[in-house]
Amino acid sequence: MANNSLAPIPDSGDEALIISDQTLIVPDQTMMIISDQSLSVGQEFPDVETCRRTLKEIAISLHFDLRIVKSDRSRFIAKCSKEGCPWRVHVAKCPGLSTFSIRTLQPQHTCEGVQNLHHQQASVGWVARSVEAQLRDNPQYKPKEILEDIREKHGVAVSYMQAWRGKERSMAAVHGTFEEGYRLLPSYCDQLIQMNPGSIALYYTTGQDNCFERLFISYQASIYGFLNACRPLLELDRAELKGKYLGSLLCASAIDAEDTVFPLAFAIVGSESGDNWMWFLSELRKLLGLNTDKMPVLTILSDRQKGIVEAVETHFPASFHGFCLRFISENFRDEFKNSKLVNIFWNAVYALTTTEFDVKINEMMAISQDIMQWLLHFPPNLWAVSCFEGVRYGHFTLGVTELLYNWALEGHELPIVQMMERIRHQLTTWFDERRNLGMSLTSILVPSAEKLISEAMSDSHCYQVLRANKVEFEIVSSERTNIVNIQSHCCSCRRWQIYGVPCAHAAAALISCGEDVRHYAQECFSVGKYCETYSQVINPIPDKSAWKQIVVLPGEETTDIVIHPPKTRRPPGRPKKKVPRIENFKRPKRVVQCGRCHLLGHSQKKCSLPN
Repeated sequence: MANNSLAPIPDSGDEALIISDQTLIVPDQTMMIISDQSLSVGQEFPDVETCRRTLKEIAISLHFDLRIVKSDRSRFIAKCSKEGCPWRVHVAKCPGLSTFSIRTLQPQHTCEGVQNLHHQQASVGWVARSVEAQLRDNPQYKPKEILEDIREKHGVAVSYMQAWRGKERSMAAVHGTFEEGYRLLPSYCDQLIQMNPGSIALYYTTGQDNCFERLFISYQASIYGFLNACRPLLELDRAELKGKYLGSLLCASAIDAEDTVFPLAFAIVGSESGDNWMWFLSELRKLLGLNTDKMPVLTILSDRQKGIVEAVETHFPASFHGFCLRFISENFRDEFKNSKLVNIFWNAVYALTTTEFDVKINEMMAISQDIMQWLLHFPPNLWAVSCFEGVRYGHFTLGVTELLYNWALEGHELPIVQMMERIRHQLTTWFDERRNLGMSLTSILVPSAEKLISEAMSDSHCYQVLRANKVEFEIVSSERTNIVNIQSHCCSCRRWQIYGVPCAHAAAALISCGEDVRHYAQECFSVGKYCETYSQVINPIPDKSAWKQIVVLPGEETTDIVIHPPKTRRPPGRPKKKVPRIENFKRPKRVVQCGRCHLLGHSQKKCSLPN
């Protein structure tokens, strides 16, 4: 059966590619024809190794075992392993040339061939060559998937260990070894800075052996986008790496106008610790400190582990540091195990005013008096919207968590340089896609903000507007009155201040005086700022063959740093996998409460009660 996909034959050095079962291309670009996977007298090969691999491929394809009779620098003789079968081939070196050609050939088989799924020629090297193309694009290609695909495609059964070793060998051939990744790290950082001026790429070593300790990277395009266009909000999180030398991936990420993750800086460290968080945030503060005139007062979100809290207090003392609500809600649910309490808790989280918050706390205390003890460990000013002093812009959980989990999952089997390149490729793709999206938008605000404005304008028709003076308005409804100041962009309901987009009360006031509500959203939600966020380019890095590499010959000394792998190694056995629940990555859905009848499940504009 014809197979039109590219399938690499060799595992190192020169390559020969089977393009179909009719054509063979070898490195010297000489095309030779193999009819029906057969051979012909006079057929040439660039070297004996290519000849050997080609014959093994043919033996596996035709399901017969190959026995090598002679193999040296000048000749290669093989026959069918079945006793009495006449199939035989003799390949010899061409006189005065480096190539080999088939001198004699007996192409007929009289044996029945291999009758089971096992094949002597299906070695680890053959497995490595067979999966090389897939592993180039998908390092997560699992040994179990490899052996299943080989059985389906080639009709050959290989063991799990053969598949695993084949993958390891192919990964080293395609992406390099882990040790080579550390050795290339200085050259890689130099290339990154050279191709992306203004970027930060720092590496640190420890001990006399210069073992790897830390790596910090931040692209100039990300720094510019954050300082000039993003909202002053940062998320801090980490993911554990399960590669050969373990480690942790730390990240500081912003949020763009469309509420998507915007990675600002990331680092590889030996393990998550207070010292490493202190170092990471010190480097983050340095790169932001270079732009002091644009440095905003930040709101920082994390799980507030002790090391992170101390590092934020040290390097960002003026910032507002809040809890990730995923961590808080899981702790609350595990502590009380009461679904009704959990629902009231989320209503307390979303409460916009302290009065509404106190009502919800009293409801919870009526169910359990232990609530007060829990609040001592998790003060409301670190998580409740009404009590938090910073501006979260409606972000209650860390969007960067899922990103880091995917990065760690995709890159843990790659050397450190290849992992960084995979991250850079994704950032480059995001910048290009979002830059094109921004250029295609014709509205004043990005789509998500336009949607919020439209909903606010629709709800604004329920209110009576009384103008107190040029900038202050009294917004009257059946249940309460709110005060709006369009000059200071605030409403007594506090939604405008908290989310950065005019609420329904503000929309009613603005519409009453002929103002465009969209012009009163914070500038970070504008299409112009969204375009500016992605206006800079992350430039490509040349192939590693063009880098200045450090070569140390025996007996020679060099002043350049040669980085060795860290001392920590992955313990034997399958690593424990902790898979976070993907549904927890999503922002908790808010329960809508009508402001007129106070029932859950609908808003005022859909309420059946009269005004």
